[in-house]
Amino acid sequence: MTVKRVALLTAGGFAPCLSSAVGGLIQRYTALAPEVEIIAYTYGYHGLLTGTKVVVDDEARANAGLLHSFGGSPIGNSRVKLTNAKNLVARGLVAEGENPLEKAAEQLRTDGVDVLHTIGGDDTNTTAADLAHYLQEHDYGLTVVGLPKTIDNDIVPIRQSLGANTAAQEASRFAQNIIGEHRSNPRMLIVHEVMGRHCGWLTAEAARRYHSWVEAQPTWNPSIGLSKERWDVHAVFLPELAIDLEAEATRLRAVMDEIGNVNIFLSEGAGVPEIIAEMQARGEEVQRDPFGHVKLDTINPGAWFAKQFAERIGAEKTMVQKSGYFSRSAAANPEDLELIARMVELAVDSALAGTSGVIGHDEDAGDELRAIEFSRIAGGKAFDVTLPWFGDLLAGLGQPLVPAAPTAH
Repeated sequence: MTVKRVALLTAGGFAPCLSSAVGGLIQRYTALAPEVEIIAYTYGYHGLLTGTKVVVDDEARANAGLLHSFGGSPIGNSRVKLTNAKNLVARGLVAEGENPLEKAAEQLRTDGVDVLHTIGGDDTNTTAADLAHYLQEHDYGLTVVGLPKTIDNDIVPIRQSLGANTAAQEASRFAQNIIGEHRSNPRMLIVHEVMGRHCGWLTAEAARRYHSWVEAQPTWNPSIGLSKERWDVHAVFLPELAIDLEAEATRLRAVMDEIGNVNIFLSEGAGVPEIIAEMQARGEEVQRDPFGHVKLDTINPGAWFAKQFAERIGAEKTMVQKSGYFSRSAAANPEDLELIARMVELAVDSALAGTSGVIGHDEDAGDELRAIEFSRIAGGKAFDVTLPWFGDLLAGLGQPLVPAAPTAH
């Protein structure tokens, strides 16, 4: 296959890998096939539908390495689902009766694109799969190669998504400041709400890293009030765990009575079915995004859990802090930079060979790094709460490990 022009796009929510992945792709093509032209659609599929793009010129190629030091996305993101025509008509991205997939395909054809690199999560890459399928059906020879981005680390069947490790590290760093607030008032309840719609991996990993930071402190000074117990995590709530509010309130009340504060790490997806049921019982509308996901910021899980526990444990003051935007906009850490480099290398090699798919370590193929077929890509992979390190973490907190019943997403 002869590749003359490559297009890049980033889509969905931010993760600490987008900027670096864009930079890495530009560097890899420049080193391996400098004759290949590169364009980038701005704001993801939004730019593809509107034909808004930038050309990666010589200056951009020469300075591509700078992108590894920044978070966010230099080419912009949006949430656009190409098969949700009603939403796209309402947003003015397609006309009434126009097929969004056809419009996107024609834009790619007009721009002379041979390879499309999508950098995003399951929604981005399943949308890419819809587009790739449409193009194949209409005899347009386009290679689509995705890179797996999501801080939730919940893409099936990919072992580790780009940006997730950095996000967990940043969430731990966020907590190191926020939990310093535990002595700002007697009987303080702090809820650290972490992103994770269906999957609790990020919350669990952030709690593990934060707990490890507490454990790593060389000494404490409890006689003046600086105690390990007050700084530590006291509960971790995930979508994959069954949460007995009354039993946990009893346990946490004892913690509050003994040390004067309680620190909770909460996945934003925990308790969502219960919150939705309450809202619907009150006749309130549950808002959803173009992909059908509940808009979690409109139901506010952190505030809901804080309300449930505050009175039960006798909190005098409650503080809910969300680390999501702080974590997801960070620059990639060394751990992620290494993973990005390996995935980018295979992504370009696959593209030049005409092999479509999403690059990742395939859990169903012995964790082999390969271009995984789009048809096998899905979201909502659950965090495995039976992992020994997680069981040890909860045991150390005195929290029972009770897996929740599996739910469909």
